[in-house]
Amino acid sequence: MENYSEEKKYKRAKERVEEIKGAYYHLFSYIGVLTFLAILNYTIDKWENPWFLWVAFGWGIGLIIHLLVVINWSPFLGKNWEERKIQQFMKEDYESERKFK
Repeated sequence: MENYSEEKKYKRAKERVEEIKGAYYHLFSYIGVLTFLAILNYTIDKWENPWFLWVAFGWGIGLIIHLLVVINWSPFLGKNWEERKIQQFMKEDYESERKFK
């Protein structure tokens, strides 16, 4: 039983590492692509029309949401909300199974 628990912990830790790694890739690609677009925008029209800012704004919103998800920040649902809901539903299912047996 203890071995199962260790495997479960390892799997969850590995998933978290993958989530964090994905967030870093997202951040670095954002910086790289926006740098390229800013240079391109400057080369084309000397920033008379800074269109790359529209890309930065839209993608930036997505990046911020991604980072907030990775750090588990949720002002509306609170910390560990998902786990509490899972436990609640599992308990309800268990009780309903016992009721019909």
